[in-house]
Amino acid sequence: MKQKTNTEFRRVMRKIVRNPSAMLGFFLLIFFVIIAIFAPLLAPVDNEDNPYQMTPTKYHGKMLWKSNPIPPETEHPFGIIGKYDIWYGVIWGTRSAFKIGLTVSIISSIIGLIVGSIAGYFGGMIDEIMMRITDVFMSIPFLVAAMIMTTILGKGLDKVTIALIVFGWMQVARLIRGNILQAKEEQYVLAAKALGISHAKIIVKHLLPNTIFPVVVQMSMRMGSLVITAAALSFLGVGAEMGYADWGTILSYSRNYMLELNRSWFAVVFPGTAMVLFVLAWNLVGDALRDIFDPKMRA
Repeated sequence: MKQKTNTEFRRVMRKIVRNPSAMLGFFLLIFFVIIAIFAPLLAPVDNEDNPYQMTPTKYHGKMLWKSNPIPPETEHPFGIIGKYDIWYGVIWGTRSAFKIGLTVSIISSIIGLIVGSIAGYFGGMIDEIMMRITDVFMSIPFLVAAMIMTTILGKGLDKVTIALIVFGWMQVARLIRGNILQAKEEQYVLAAKALGISHAKIIVKHLLPNTIFPVVVQMSMRMGSLVITAAALSFLGVGAEMGYADWGTILSYSRNYMLELNRSWFAVVFPGTAMVLFVLAWNLVGDALRDIFDPKMRA
């Protein structure tokens, strides 16, 4: 058993090392993880009660409440837009990106796994009802639904998280349902039923371990799109509150200065670049996981 595990681990590592895009994805992801972990050291907190809330920054000892764009310099590497330090917003925005991406991805995937597993395993009327409910949710445009819900619930990253969870579980449900429809006819499942094992144990111990890998790949690839959606909601003014350390909020605040890009280019470039690299990292990691777990691509 130990030898088999070591062999599988070596196969996985060989797949990753031989794939330049996978190496780039994991490198970028580790880079962002390090930034998120060491955020308090990279950008010291002014507001201990709420470190994600950007406060008016000091420039040469003076507190800024409103000013013209101040370009990058040694004390403020990414510059200052209005009254906010972009370096602080980008660094702590990395934590915000992980927080919303992981929370939404995990919770919505759990909901999708429950719905899809029950529908696929039991079939019949249960499957019909659950899939029609899923179709109703899928027929609603995702971004529009999230905008409406955040407008009803109010501003705040927690409200954005709820909206993304409510309208983010359907793809997982359909994916796991299709996998279970195939797997439930396998001999090991039929044998478990013949032995009188409960339906819940069959789903959890036999079906899910053999059908969940595509969901894991999808979760990793959804992380980037979830962060983009949250940033879009913040940019449109229905997401995180103004002054919150979030990449979309920084871009939303900076749009008043976008007509003067020759003076305020840094307000768009730095948070935009962070967002692009974060999404790229998760997409590359998702592609790598797909190659690793896909039986057709095993070497």
